[in-house]
Amino acid sequence: MARGLPSTASLARFCQKLNRLKPLEESAMETSLQRCLSTLDLTLLGLGGMVGSGLYVLTGTVAKEMAGPAVLLSFALAAVASLLSGLCYAEFGARLPRTGSAYLFTYVSMGELWAFLIGWNVLLEYLIGGAAVARAWSGYLDSMFGHRIHNFTQAHIGTWQVPLLAHYPDFLAAAIVLLASAFISCGARVSSWLNHTFTVISLLLILFIIILGFVLARPQNWSAEEGGFAPFGFSGIMAGTATCFYAFVGFDVIAASSEEARNPKRAVPIAISVSLGLAAGAYILVSAVLTLMVPWHSLNPNSALADAFYRRGYSWAGFIVAAGSICTMNTVLLSSLFSLPRIVYAMAVDGLFFQVFARVHPRTQVPLAGIAVFGSLMSLLALLLDLEALVQFLSIGTLLAYTFVATSILVLRFQKSPPSSSPSPASPSPRVKEYHSFSDHAQLVGTNQASASEPGQLRPALRPYLGFLGRCSPGAAVAWALSILVASAITLACVLVFGDSVLHLPNWGYILLLLLSSVTFLLSLFILGVHEQQRKDTFQIPMVPLTPALSILLNICLMLKLSYLTWVRVSIWLLIVSHNSCRTRRVFLLWHLAQQTEPAGATRADHLTLRGVPQHQPGGVCTDGAAPHPGAQPHRAAHQSMN
Repeated sequence: MARGLPSTASLARFCQKLNRLKPLEESAMETSLQRCLSTLDLTLLGLGGMVGSGLYVLTGTVAKEMAGPAVLLSFALAAVASLLSGLCYAEFGARLPRTGSAYLFTYVSMGELWAFLIGWNVLLEYLIGGAAVARAWSGYLDSMFGHRIHNFTQAHIGTWQVPLLAHYPDFLAAAIVLLASAFISCGARVSSWLNHTFTVISLLLILFIIILGFVLARPQNWSAEEGGFAPFGFSGIMAGTATCFYAFVGFDVIAASSEEARNPKRAVPIAISVSLGLAAGAYILVSAVLTLMVPWHSLNPNSALADAFYRRGYSWAGFIVAAGSICTMNTVLLSSLFSLPRIVYAMAVDGLFFQVFARVHPRTQVPLAGIAVFGSLMSLLALLLDLEALVQFLSIGTLLAYTFVATSILVLRFQKSPPSSSPSPASPSPRVKEYHSFSDHAQLVGTNQASASEPGQLRPALRPYLGFLGRCSPGAAVAWALSILVASAITLACVLVFGDSVLHLPNWGYILLLLLSSVTFLLSLFILGVHEQQRKDTFQIPMVPLTPALSILLNICLMLKLSYLTWVRVSIWLLIVSHNSCRTRRVFLLWHLAQQTEPAGATRADHLTLRGVPQHQPGGVCTDGAAPHPGAQPHRAAHQSMN
């Protein structure tokens, strides 16, 4: 081999270390953050993240351009689809009550590399989402004052004609982001109280809209004279569902806040379920009264609700709706700013980001550095950028996270439970092989075939009938079925979304491809279903593997509906963060360790866990070439344990 080039074995070890998994910690309740959030706090936090600007903009847009009065069916179907993903988050949030949301869930099941990419996708989602809400908030307030703020800014600063930049700087949007960041930095209790206030105002406003809207309802607006209930047919309802799906993406703030919940095993599932139910009810009822008040084809997409009351002669009600919408947008902005620094904190604690973001303020017990830095960055985005070209990042980032979380549920359900305790040094015992890399997860269960049924093994009652599956190596059938499930879901989604018109197939070829992909998808579900699963005392999703599999299929279908430019932009973003983050330092470190030769007679572990990696404690010192944290192993000893 040429001098300076790595060997094949070094490359294999390097890839294995990049795909290592984070172990499931037994002491998951220990945290540097303050556990002060109740079930009500989490519910209102999730509800505030979902019922936002979409209620005042999305309902009118979907009703006029996609579904007509059947927009309420679009919201109902989108709520069911969101519930599938929400249940996946609920199971993980109850089992792993740590901050990190989709990043953490991917880390413990799919590996560090995938978790790193998903983590940056989630960060981008919160950054752009919060900045977009801030600009919408500024626009609503400006319209209430006759666009005086907009005119003043253009008169004294002028306009820009630069690609990706806004036509003028939005100082009001930047200011509201900084103000919200200041409140978030005061602690979880202050943030929760502020969110309670705005969410209660929002709920009262929604109740006002529903009651007065039904009083002013005209059933003839759903008649055939106005185009009927579903003027765009079933395809219009499904197109509206794809758009309405993004109205429910705020529930992941609950999972991101689980480390600050008092009783996360109970609070997280309840909060996600209740908040999704309330949000769905609000969207369905508001869209119903909106299309009953005025004909759907005459709606103003930009301010449908306020304009509907103005047109019915209730200008005072329209002003209340416009003013109340600002309070509603505040809850969405607070949710984004609340979750964003906690994702950064989780990545920093795991060593995938700068260690300054892993420090928790001793008094407020919040990651103050993350709030300050990323709050300022969000403010800068709201000030300068034209977010219309970037908002599409939100959809693909969210759907990628949902897909990985649903896949992670399947991986962990059929994974053999780790031993509850490790042998003490005083009483040595034979070393038990653990599985902490994604390649090891292909086995999913231990190498010893136990007499009792374990997760990943064929159910005893079915062994006489499906003995050929039992003859496979432990976990092999599950691993193959899971891989085929994802592949068939992608194929089936392509067939359903693109159809024969895009694929340019004859009718018989299209039908054959549809049948083959559907049968393969169902067969892989059947193979997974006949194997044993983990049983925990925390909340678990019903009907596994069906529920997460449907979530995977639906998320892939929605991702395929996005434009190819969105995929290009996201790919460029991932390349940028992969080459310019502090992750590069650890890659160089792992590369150096992977090429080290092992001492003669040493027993190399078949896995790699974070237990052997220099850990970074909140407020501590990074051990990558620096002084170790008090109580930690020396740097060289830690490196040896990695090999």
